[in-house]
Amino acid sequence: MRVALTRLRTTIALFSPMLEGDDGVRLAAELKWLNAHLGMVRDLDVALERLAKIKQPTDATERAWRNERAAGQRHLSRALGSSRYRRLVRDLAAWIERGDWSRKRAKEAVERRARPAEPYCSEKLQEWRKKLLKKSRKLKDVGARKRHQVRLANKRLNYAIEAAAKLVPTGETPTQQATLKLLRKAQKSLGQLNDDERRRSFLRALGEDKADQGDLLLDSKQKKRLLRKAVKAYDELNELEPPKTSDC
Repeated sequence: MRVALTRLRTTIALFSPMLEGDDGVRLAAELKWLNAHLGMVRDLDVALERLAKIKQPTDATERAWRNERAAGQRHLSRALGSSRYRRLVRDLAAWIERGDWSRKRAKEAVERRARPAEPYCSEKLQEWRKKLLKKSRKLKDVGARKRHQVRLANKRLNYAIEAAAKLVPTGETPTQQATLKLLRKAQKSLGQLNDDERRRSFLRALGEDKADQGDLLLDSKQKKRLLRKAVKAYDELNELEPPKTSDC
């Protein structure tokens, strides 16, 4: 559900110039609310999976993490059973089919909606690619927060390429497939680094000593290795010849 929600939010962002309106702003906030509930449970699930690989985790440590996950699941269950969630699903479906974005009659809005998909998607993906490469510069020297922003931009471009697979010129397909391969390599490494930061945050919130967590956290060598893999993927992406933007 979380992955599907992220794909939806990415597709909305991809076509954002055509979807401007008050309803879209409100729904974006509601989707962010839902994603926060899903993300919390997902992070705890990943932490418990890693905890299960530790040879002898203490009973207290495992119990603390399981209690946190149970609390997160209860919050998520209440959210999914709420009138707010039902209203979100109803309003989102209505917005996609007949939202305020589709009824705008201003010349600029009409022209945006009438623009051919192929040149638009080609240009937008190229724009996001450039932004990602710019963000990824000096990746080894940035902190966890900026690295997290690179990861989000990486994921967004990954999902956008997949969403637009049938909406870009066929001649660009090989380059886009090569780009996807590199993005997934970087995403895997950055994702593991982000999960480690999330676990550290949970430990601080639980008041537990990180030194007692053993294999639950990545050591410095593991973190450096993952970072090198991500940097290498972006170096290769930078060297990959980008697809030529089609004429509008």
